[in-house]
Amino acid sequence: MINTCMNDQKDKLWPMLEKLGIQMKPDEKELMGKPLMKRVMQAWLPASTALLEMMIFHLPSPYTAQRYRVENLYEGPLDDKYAAAIRNCDPDGPLMLYVSKMIPASDKGRFFAFGRVFSGTVSTGMKVRIMGPNYVPGEKKDLYVKSVQRTVIWMGKKQETVEDVPCGNTVAMVGLDQFITKNATLKNEKEVDAHPLRTMKLSVSPVVRVAVKCKLASDLPKLVEGLKRLPKSDPMVLCTMEESGEHIVAGAGELHIEICVKDLQDFMGGADIIVSDPVVSLRETVFERSCRTVMSKSPNKHNRLYMEARPMEDGLAEAIDEGRIGPSDDPKIRSKILAEEFGWDKDLAKKIWAFGPDTTGPNMVVDMCKGVQYLNEIKDSVVAGFQWASKEGPLAEENMRGVCYEVCDVVLHADAIHKGCGQMISTARRAIYASQLTAKPRLLEPVYMVEIQAPEGALGGIYSVLNQKRGHVFEEMQRPGTPLYNIKAYLPVVESFGFSGQLRAATSGQAFPQCVFDHWDMMSSDPLETGSQAATLVADIRKRKGLKLQMTPLSDYEDKL
Repeated sequence: MINTCMNDQKDKLWPMLEKLGIQMKPDEKELMGKPLMKRVMQAWLPASTALLEMMIFHLPSPYTAQRYRVENLYEGPLDDKYAAAIRNCDPDGPLMLYVSKMIPASDKGRFFAFGRVFSGTVSTGMKVRIMGPNYVPGEKKDLYVKSVQRTVIWMGKKQETVEDVPCGNTVAMVGLDQFITKNATLKNEKEVDAHPLRTMKLSVSPVVRVAVKCKLASDLPKLVEGLKRLPKSDPMVLCTMEESGEHIVAGAGELHIEICVKDLQDFMGGADIIVSDPVVSLRETVFERSCRTVMSKSPNKHNRLYMEARPMEDGLAEAIDEGRIGPSDDPKIRSKILAEEFGWDKDLAKKIWAFGPDTTGPNMVVDMCKGVQYLNEIKDSVVAGFQWASKEGPLAEENMRGVCYEVCDVVLHADAIHKGCGQMISTARRAIYASQLTAKPRLLEPVYMVEIQAPEGALGGIYSVLNQKRGHVFEEMQRPGTPLYNIKAYLPVVESFGFSGQLRAATSGQAFPQCVFDHWDMMSSDPLETGSQAATLVADIRKRKGLKLQMTPLSDYEDKL
């Protein structure tokens, strides 16, 4: 059928369409080539019908899928009643519901909590326990008990209010939006021992940031309220406030930021906002193991902390990002993965103190001490110092990535009063900074994978623009049966601003790029070497953040005996 349309063999086409019972309008019969093929296929196999049929026949039902998916969904023990109810998709079991998205409602400032029921039944007026993403079983942090005001089934653009929704279905709920930011797990009010469902890991990172401020000072409350609502409607957005008082919106790319800013204006009732030029988030890392063990003394000079930094094994930071390795894993399973896939010693894998920043990031602090007394008394302080340091690195106060910090030795005062958190947190931070600066620090920049479709005549223009933007092509394929080529290339995010416009100008509008965040790439230049590209970038970031242009020297972090 496609070949007949593309080759304009209309004498063969009309009898075929007649046999299939497809009616074409007179003006559609005039079409030729691709437009004709498109119209015929739309009439014969509409995408909506074809996709829906494929889903019905080929995708597993919730009852089938949850049997093998429960181990990936549930964070608690797989032999408790909640895991059993999810496994059996039991409508009479305890409620386990995962809210994955907040959808703006027609009422100003309100949201529907949209999610899926994995076990039990959710009904209007039901009291539920809301476990947020920072909830820890047994604690009261990020935990709320509230009533579901209304349960709604979403069908395309329409919504229908229903009395209850059993497991295996998606549901939208009214009245919970003030207690859920992005995602959460819901359970029955009386079920206090249930563990939450795993939070979703997004495949992209918010690597492009802009600063936003109001044109009129009187609109500031609207801006603050809008920034609270923005992450609810789009889970990929990150809204933060810098120490300088700037409001930062971080997104996946230039287009994503544009959409976020437009949404923010809508939330503010069309008020004018000033947006800074987009800035790319970088990460700090190390190139090799510390050239020596560094030592930092506590402010009272009674305690000494010895540390080293080293780069993580290839693929380990990505495994932490994907959630395959994390702080909530069973230590035995975690040490098995680290030993088999990354060559760690099994005993060492059990001595990981923490992941950071934010307790789940792609950096670690590991205990390498032998026979040190009172070590557990300072563990929490060292971890707190590590969380602080890994969120704000020594080069430009950017997040760290892919660094493993080893606590090699500790000399402590015998009295607990002399080794409290006031003494040890700042000491741990200084030791971490010193160990990083002795391990050849480097910057990591985010890189997009760009997919470009274009005819052969436009390839020269594509290569030219990519070369100007520090991009490089790693795959070029002709699409069978068409004159189009599929080109895949890596493009640094920092060079991506204005890329689409330049590409269209160079190819007369024949090339269509699609950018997706792919990986972090180490910059070859040394940020400690004056005049290098990395040093210039560090200076720009420090200036933007209002820091001293000169980095703090190693001697300020490292102490001598």
